[in-house]
Amino acid sequence: MRVKICGITKLEQGNAIAQLGATTLGFICVPSSPRYVTVEKISAVIQGLDHKVDCIGVFADTTVAEICQTVTATGLRGVQLHGNESPEFCQQLRQSLPEREIIKALRVRTAQCLTNSESYANSVDMLLLDAYHPTQLGGTGKTLDWATLKNYKPCLPWLLAGGLTPDNIVDALSLLQPDGIDLSSGVERSPGDKDLDKVAQLFTQLKENYCLNY
Repeated sequence: MRVKICGITKLEQGNAIAQLGATTLGFICVPSSPRYVTVEKISAVIQGLDHKVDCIGVFADTTVAEICQTVTATGLRGVQLHGNESPEFCQQLRQSLPEREIIKALRVRTAQCLTNSESYANSVDMLLLDAYHPTQLGGTGKTLDWATLKNYKPCLPWLLAGGLTPDNIVDALSLLQPDGIDLSSGVERSPGDKDLDKVAQLFTQLKENYCLNY
C-alpha cells in the first residue's frame, strides 16, 4: 500500500517519516496554505533525503508553466493537482511533463463527484479523494463519508485522504480498499510540523492490522 504523508516542511522530519515507512512525501506549493514551502526549501529537502521516496508537489489552479518551472527547479517526481483543474488541463500538463506522475485530487461533496472522476481516466495516473471544505483545499482534518465510497468502482488507482489519523485508519481500511492513503493534519502538531510519534503510531497500526512490511 502506498502511504503518502503530505505537508512536509522540514528535512529532519521528512527523513524520519521516510525511515518509518512512508513511500511518498508531499510538498505544498500553494502560497496561501499554512504548509506552503518555497522552491528553495523543497529542493533542499529532496537533496538531503537519506531514503528513496517519491516526492510530490501539490498545486492548485496555477499554470502549466509555473508547475513545470517548480518541478524542474526542485526535482519533484510527481504533481498533485488539488484545485479545479479540468481533464484538458491535466492532459496539457501530461504533455509537458511526460515522465512525471500526475495525481488529481477530488474533493468529494456528493456522489456526483465520484461519477465525474471518470473524465480524468486518460489524463492522470492516479486519483485522490479528499473531504470537501468550502474554503480550504486540503489538510482540514475533515473526514470523508466512507460509506459513500463503499461502492466506488474507480477508473484509476486511488488514494484515500480526508481526516485520516492513526486512531481511525483501521476503521477506514476495514470499509474501503484504496491503493494508498494520504495523511497531513492527522499526524501533525500544527500545520507543517509533523508529530513523529503519531506517524510511528500510524505505521504500527498498518503493520499490526494489515501485515504490511516497510
